[in-house]
Amino acid sequence: MLHISGAGPAGLAAAITCARAGAKVVVHERKQTVGARFHGDFQGQENWTDTGDVIGALERMGIEPDFPHTGFTQLTVYAPSGQIFHYTGKQPLFYLVRRGSGEDTFDSALLAQARALGVEVRFGDRIQKLPEGGICAEGPRVGDVIAAGYQFSSDMADGAYAALSDDLAPKGYAYLLIHQGQATLAICIFDDFHNEHIYLERSVDFFQQQLGFSIGENAKRFGGLGNISYPATARKGNMLYVGEAAGFQDALWGFGMRYALVSGHLAAQAWLQGKPEAYDQMWQQKLGEKMRAGIVNRFLYTRLGEGGYTRFLRHLAEVGDIRQWLVRQHREQWYTRLLFPWANRVLPSKRKKYLCTHPDCTCTWCRCGKAGNKI
Repeated sequence: MLHISGAGPAGLAAAITCARAGAKVVVHERKQTVGARFHGDFQGQENWTDTGDVIGALERMGIEPDFPHTGFTQLTVYAPSGQIFHYTGKQPLFYLVRRGSGEDTFDSALLAQARALGVEVRFGDRIQKLPEGGICAEGPRVGDVIAAGYQFSSDMADGAYAALSDDLAPKGYAYLLIHQGQATLAICIFDDFHNEHIYLERSVDFFQQQLGFSIGENAKRFGGLGNISYPATARKGNMLYVGEAAGFQDALWGFGMRYALVSGHLAAQAWLQGKPEAYDQMWQQKLGEKMRAGIVNRFLYTRLGEGGYTRFLRHLAEVGDIRQWLVRQHREQWYTRLLFPWANRVLPSKRKKYLCTHPDCTCTWCRCGKAGNKI
């Protein structure tokens, strides 16, 4: 029997993979439902870190795309200088999905697929140890990146907007996603976390001035954090870490759903093969190059500054197909190999404080005082 701690996308992807192979799976989730930290807010399932379309990739992993997903090929971005850039991809830049526990959400669809395959999901079940091994998919522990925003009704036309400015979102971006009468306005910041409420309200004011709308009194506030790191190992004995529990996320802009699903699928394959020790090699082959490139991209992005953001956006406007350009930037290049060791040291993850590789520690997150040997 496989025990999985966490019913997020990574944990449920692992459960679906194992259940399709006939294994008995129990998923332990400390919350009372899936997607508990979301309120139906929109997120983008990124489609630019790999040449293959992400929806097709999910199907090959055995995950049915039976959740609402809308491909967006166009994106409008505001520069600090006031310039407005319009970008178009020949294929979707991302697929808009809804997160949370309600109907038509990505999280609920994954849960339904897992249960249909016979997976037992135990809600309100906080598990802190996996003495016989298993998969840890507990999500982020501390914040390397923070998102905060509002979900609200809107009569605006469908669209995707972003703004790059350290006055709105330090080292990150603000965004507005609108689809079928619903909208998500949020910030994704990589610095000055204590003032996130100030940056969020500035971003609300900015988009309202640019597009002439009001979020209304019934807007729902949401927020969350994320972990980003390139782990020396994502394994502790027979315990395999997936998704943000392992730090798997695109470091450039903080998109992690695709990496979560892939890592959950790979961990399940290693478990099914009876070779948990093979997991590190598996994720390094599938995700390692993209993650190393993402960390270097983030290292370079943090040094652009306001003027650099505008020059960056101007360059993107000249490349033609923005999706193909981004795919290339997530491949390992000569400068990536040169800069990665330095960038990985300069951009340390807070996640490392909470995990250990001590062979006698069976905690999902170390609580037994043996965390001197860090992952």
